[in-house]
Amino acid sequence: MPKMKTNRAAAKRFKATGTGKLKRNKAYRRHILTKKTTKNKRNLRKPAMVDATNVTNMKKILPYL
Repeated sequence: MPKMKTNRAAAKRFKATGTGKLKRNKAYRRHILTKKTTKNKRNLRKPAMVDATNVTNMKKILPYL
């Protein structure tokens, strides 16, 4: 069997936690920030976990994470 390839785009966007969960950054923080509240922008800075429905697909494209 040849080695499995990691999806490089996904590898740059997701990190594994110590317990094996996948950590991601939140969207909507790139531009058009003037209409968003300070509280909303502050909460977008915090990392989020990948939803359980997507984890199986993510493990497939990130085999060595």
